[in-house]
Amino acid sequence: MREYTSPALAEITAGANISDLVYDNAVKAPHRVQLRRRVGERWEDVTNREFLAEVVALAKGLVAQGVSPGDCVGIMSRTRYEWTLADFAVWCAGGVPVPIYETSSAEQVEWILSDSSAVGVFVETAAHAATVAEVRDQLPNLQHVWSFEAGDLEALVTAGSGISDDEIDSRRRHHTDESPATLIYTSGTTGRPKGCELTHGNFLSEVYNVVASMPQMFNPEGSTLLFLPLAHVFARLIEVGCFHSGAQLGHTADVKNLLPDLATFQPTFILSVPRVFEKVFNSSQAKAAAEGKGKIFDRAAGVAISYSEALDRGGAGLFLKLQHAVFDKLVYSKLRTALGGRVRYAVSGGAPLGARLGHFYRGIGVIILEGYGLTETSAGATLNLPEAYKIGSVGRPVASTSIKIADDGEVMIKGPIVYRGYHNNPVATKEAIEPDGWFHSGDIGELDDEGFLRITGRKKELLVTAGGKNVAPAVLEDRLRAHALVSQCMVVGDNQPYIACLITLDRESLPAWLKTHGKPEDMPIEQVVADPDVTAAIQGAVDDANKAVSNAEAIKKFNILTEDFTEEGGQLTPTLKLKRGVVMAEFKDAVDALYRK
Repeated sequence: MREYTSPALAEITAGANISDLVYDNAVKAPHRVQLRRRVGERWEDVTNREFLAEVVALAKGLVAQGVSPGDCVGIMSRTRYEWTLADFAVWCAGGVPVPIYETSSAEQVEWILSDSSAVGVFVETAAHAATVAEVRDQLPNLQHVWSFEAGDLEALVTAGSGISDDEIDSRRRHHTDESPATLIYTSGTTGRPKGCELTHGNFLSEVYNVVASMPQMFNPEGSTLLFLPLAHVFARLIEVGCFHSGAQLGHTADVKNLLPDLATFQPTFILSVPRVFEKVFNSSQAKAAAEGKGKIFDRAAGVAISYSEALDRGGAGLFLKLQHAVFDKLVYSKLRTALGGRVRYAVSGGAPLGARLGHFYRGIGVIILEGYGLTETSAGATLNLPEAYKIGSVGRPVASTSIKIADDGEVMIKGPIVYRGYHNNPVATKEAIEPDGWFHSGDIGELDDEGFLRITGRKKELLVTAGGKNVAPAVLEDRLRAHALVSQCMVVGDNQPYIACLITLDRESLPAWLKTHGKPEDMPIEQVVADPDVTAAIQGAVDDANKAVSNAEAIKKFNILTEDFTEEGGQLTPTLKLKRGVVMAEFKDAVDALYRK
């Protein structure tokens, strides 16, 4: 199949904007708990009426400080309640929120604030304020820096006490469905980030149709704990989707202590990137091995995968059902409890999850619904649904959206979710959007006979070997990262005689692995990468990954690095995508060694 369209389930009313959601909720269900805010060790309920009051009070402060309709206001913070509060306050003041990843460098902050002509910026910490201060003299339009942790929100509320409610209502109605709702700067694996102009209509079309497609998740009895960065469009979609559907929303930025937060919040659905699901699996596997229960866990994992695969063939047999029931009590129930005990669905995006993990989680009772999209498509362009999904695919087009495969294999997207262009960059906009509205995703994929999309690679990342073989590195990399010892990897081989790979080790899983293999847990990393058992384990992971490709595409050699690829080190974007150019430059010697005779 070359093209597939999913009909719209909801239409946007002319003139509608995102701020309508908090006003409508406060009228229709004033006492319903819409958010739960972390206060110390407990979660505090926030009703629709209370949230609207806080939003309006903060919006008044922004107006008093000189924010005018159409002005851009930055938000640089980890995921927390105040992020969402500021987001809606800027909309109600008539402004345009501009998210900034809290890990951004001073140069990145300067570019985003200057390109957007932001008049103010919310920051979380003194460190973030210091980052802005470094480039303040290059930002003539920036008038204000407000810090969450410095108590500046309270000061803003006080400053706006003289502004009327009618003024805020008038300001927010400045927005229509065609107005820019936000500028989101793509994290960019190469070059300067481009500011995607997403309208209120883009966001609302996405939210209305996704919510209508997934009533099992998005409903007043549902809840989610948001831990992905709100600077990313995926998290922003869920934020707005919760307000539209009535599902409760909570925030946490402490991913390292995510499991305790999930245990107390007890969400009914979560959203994440594949790496988090991989880490939950790998850490559980490592913990079981350290307790001498590694074989039991591996057997349980195999049964879960087989059970899920059997569901696609009409159902499991009696013996498999019995095994599954036994392991449900011994293993699966504990894993579900670790996720809070109430999670039935999860949404995964940002990168391919892989069929193995998809089947594992469905086998333990948590259905992971993979989706696919870009900032330019207001998050999800395709999505697996609770009643229509295929593990290994990224689903059918979101309702109201069309997908087609170009002659060169590129995925093209069309519909009301597609952004209106790049801010201050008409040349890039013209290159990305065809005159008839089709958007070039830059990804390579294929549609099956039922309209389910599979992403097979990134157009710009295709490697061409010296023998002329085209190789999509994502297929190999996704399978490699599923191994407990592997943190990151990058397949190389452009213009080379064969495919090879750089691999980094997972420092969290490594100590337990070393202990179970009779080695010191604190073995120096220089010794670890040269250890024959480690090399053999990685070779096993490479052999498994190679099963997914032809011999010409298979990894022939690999190099285990003593360093990891990280966001802090500059090798990964904030959404954990590889900056291939950076890695190739920084680890040139390691790559050269792979081809040295």
